[in-house]
Amino acid sequence: MPGKPNAVVLLSGGVDSATTLAIAKDLGFEVYALTFRYGQRHEAEIAGARRVAAALGAARHETLTFDLRTFGGSALTDDIAVPKGRAPEEMTKEIPVTYVPARNTIFLAFALAWAETLAARDIFIGATAIDFAGYPDCRPEYIEAFQRMANLATKASVEGRQRLTIHAPLIRLPKAEIIRKGLALGVDYALTVSCYDASPAGACGRCDACILRLKGFAEAGVTDPIAYR
Repeated sequence: MPGKPNAVVLLSGGVDSATTLAIAKDLGFEVYALTFRYGQRHEAEIAGARRVAAALGAARHETLTFDLRTFGGSALTDDIAVPKGRAPEEMTKEIPVTYVPARNTIFLAFALAWAETLAARDIFIGATAIDFAGYPDCRPEYIEAFQRMANLATKASVEGRQRLTIHAPLIRLPKAEIIRKGLALGVDYALTVSCYDASPAGACGRCDACILRLKGFAEAGVTDPIAYR
């Protein structure tokens, strides 16, 4: 019998990417998890990604290192304050300063390269357009456009051996529904980190990521299992 099809899953270590990895596994893929150390201040997520990849049985987990602090331009990679204490409706009024220029394009380009070497026809990304409507690289039309480009960009696709699909299974789901789906698939959210300003004492509880995470758990009717300082 043929083995499971391979899929590359972008894994940051937060709620959304952990859920996406579980979904890919549930769909029957052999998952290859890809994490990035790109100079982000919330590097605690990388340790979370390692925990999630191991717990969910990724066939392989790679962490690529490059430094977007060279360019800056984001509160996650530059000396710009991370917004704290904002209401969820305030977060979507404009593109947040936590937007990292071209980040998902960079990540998906690496995933595309790995997918071609793995003969994988599927890439999964945990993008959601609900929580951060202002992020241009989390919109459905962006995912569709990257998929069209990807199928023009590789030797395997040009030769007809690979027709790539970019899966964004969470793109239209609110955080509470994402959490419920992950729990149903056995995700242990105690392994994850979502905070933009995490420390060894725990998540800050006040950045946009923490506020949306806490709101999602509250609306899902379950307790967030991570520590907040």
